[in-house]
This record gives sequence, C-alpha cells and structure tokens, in this order.
Amino acid sequence: MDLFELNRRKQLEKQAPLADRLRPKNLNDYLGQDHIIGEGKILSRMIKADRIYSSIFYGPPGVGKTSLAKIISAMTNMAFEEISAVSSGINDLKKKIKIAEDNLSFENKKTILFIDEIHRFNKSQQDYLLPFVENSTIILIGASTENPYFEINKALLSRMYIFELKALSEDDLDKLIDKALREDIILRDKDIDLSKGARESLIKYSNGDSRALLNALEIAIFSEDEKESKIRLSESSIENSIQKKIFIYDKNGNSHYDITSAFIKSMRGSDIDASLYYLARMLEAGEDIKFIARRMVIFASEDISNADPYALNLAVSTFKAIDAVGMPEASIILGQTVVYLAAAPKSNSTYKAIKKAMDFVRENSDKDVPNKLKDTHYKGARTFVKDKYLYPHDYGGYVKEDYLPDDFLGVRFYESKDIGFEKEMIGRLKKLKRGNNEN
Repeated sequence: MDLFELNRRKQLEKQAPLADRLRPKNLNDYLGQDHIIGEGKILSRMIKADRIYSSIFYGPPGVGKTSLAKIISAMTNMAFEEISAVSSGINDLKKKIKIAEDNLSFENKKTILFIDEIHRFNKSQQDYLLPFVENSTIILIGASTENPYFEINKALLSRMYIFELKALSEDDLDKLIDKALREDIILRDKDIDLSKGARESLIKYSNGDSRALLNALEIAIFSEDEKESKIRLSESSIENSIQKKIFIYDKNGNSHYDITSAFIKSMRGSDIDASLYYLARMLEAGEDIKFIARRMVIFASEDISNADPYALNLAVSTFKAIDAVGMPEASIILGQTVVYLAAAPKSNSTYKAIKKAMDFVRENSDKDVPNKLKDTHYKGARTFVKDKYLYPHDYGGYVKEDYLPDDFLGVRFYESKDIGFEKEMIGRLKKLKRGNNEN
C-alpha cells in the first residue's frame, strides 16, 4: 500500500460516522450480549471450536448484529460477504453464492453471507437460500429486528440457530460514551466536557441503541461552539441534537413490558380511553406496529373469544391492513380496532378450556380412540372397526353419543359464560341436546 492509498483510507475513516469509526474489531471491544458471547456461552463456544453454523441474530437496532457477524468472520478466518434484503434480490444472491463457491473451490475457505434485514426477503428469496445453507456453501447469518418465528420460513429457520440480541444496558452505553471520547480518531483530540445531565439524557434517549447514542453525541459535539478550546455539552445540547425526543421504555418506569401489560389490561377492563392512551404511548415510542397488532389478535381470542367471534376476524384483518398501509395511517386502523376490542363483551372460557385440556393430556397417559370413531377409509378397516358410528346428519344434525375415551368419560374442560354470542351459542346447543333427549 503506497502513501497515497494510506492517506485516502485515513480520510475516508475520518469522514465516516462515529458509529462506523467506533465499530468493534474483536470480542474484547464488543459491548453487551454476555448471555451468548460471555465465557462458556454458546456462541463463544462455537467460535472457540471454529464450528460456526447458520444463524439468525434477532434484536432491536443498534445492538451490534453486523459487528458481531464481522468479528466472527475475522476470528474464524472466513470470507465475509454482506447484502441488505431491503435493496437486494435473487440476482444479488446469485452473485454472492458464486463468490462463496469460488472461495471454497480455489481457497478452501468458507464464506459468511451476512444478510441485513433478512425478514424483508419474500418466501421465494428465502427458499433460494435453502440448498446453499443445507450443503454449507455459505454460512448464513441473517440480522432481523422482527421476530424470526413470524417472519422467516420454517424450512430455513429449522436449519439455523436463533440468537436474541438484547438492547444495550445503561452501563454498556455509559462505557461506550467513554470509549468514544477516549479512543475515536477525531474526538480524542478534542477537549470535551460532558455534563452529568447530558450523559444521562444521551443514555435515556438512545434506548439501548448504540448507533442512536453515537449519532446524537457526534451531532452535539460538532454543532456546539468551542469556548476557550473546550466543548461543553449540557443536557439541552443533547436534546437539541436529537431529531425527535423519543418516549423511552425504561426498566424503572414506562418499560416496554409495563406499557404492553397496561394496554392489554385496559382493553380487558373495557376502558376505551385508557386503551387508546397506552396505544398512543407505544406508537409515540416507536413500538413495532406488528407487535401491537399481534397482541391484539391474541387478546381477541384469549379475552373475548366466542362472546364476540367477529373480534378475532377484525384483529386479523387489522394485522394485514397495517402491513399494507404502514405508519402513520396504521395508527387510525389500530385505534379503530382497539376501541372495538375494549368495548366488546369479554369471555376467557375457551382460553381456560384449551389450557385445561392441554394440562390434562400432559398429566394423563394416552388412551385408545373409541372403536366407533376410528378411521374406516382404508381397505379392510371394517375388520377392525366393528362398532357402529352414529352419523349426526342422519339424526337431524345431532345424536347423543360418547366421544371421549372410555376412561375419560365425564371429563369437562369448557365452562361457558352467560355473555354475548357465547350465551346464544351454548343456549342453542343445550336446546338441541334437550330436544334430542325428548325424542
């Protein structure tokens, strides 16, 4: 490398954002994620054994998904190729696969293919990766801010490890600030006085996101006038360097889980205003609208159920609609459905019934299906199934019959509530059975 090239690289490094300049080069520089890369933890064991398998790094923005993939590549001496699912397609994948094949053929070297935002690939794009993951042409590492169990094809998911990366702790972020001021190629030469309030504001604003923290810090430093060769950053310096003041889910107050819990409990308690308030809190905090909609789908079945069966249809339609529309208009759709769910009659009968049934199955040995209920659609079935099955349609739609295994006759899981459509549904069933008994 000549002096001109060296100078060019130094200039590019200085022009890069602080978050890129401070990207960790090894695990010693890497902050957070001790639950997977700490001493003796699974990912550190995989690296130590040089046995890296295709994986999904799942977690919020700015927690080091890309950095970790690059560190693994360097520590295991693998080639590293990188694309973003936001701007790439099948042709881009084919080019990367060809590079990986050449690396294996000519250099006997494996290739990590890192795909950022992998959940944005459609089914066919994800399916295209399957054979190359299967035969180890590539070690696929996908980064996703979305739950992979919802967004990644099951076939691909079954061939990959899932690692959840967590938001950086306040202690991690505090260390990151010190590291930036002490080690960055530009900031280390400046005399920067960061007040306690500014530091606390910076940590709270970032919400566990290292990139957000470093971006705000860099803007604050370079937008503040030097006085007597010193840059003094106050709390207002930080807040004025933030594009939008984010509503924080902090662990001691308005946490992600506390707000979600309050949201669900307000709908369960039929309080429309409180439900809308907590919905607004989540939206303003930048919560994933799909997460909100998923909770509403679960709520419609768990807390409303057959008291108003339409609630589940509406919640599912909402999940689809917000994906098509996106924010900010999605807030209107979510608001409409929240009002409906909060006002709907409530019943947890089916939730309790399926839980009770599953507990019963786990706690009791399996019993043979009653002979009369066994399948008779294969040749010779009548040799084994001799008991007559009473076909309800031959008896006007209902006939008294026992369907549980003999040892479990009389077991009851479902206890209905006298409310909404559930009252009508069970009343109709009781009338049907009563009428049949009279005959």
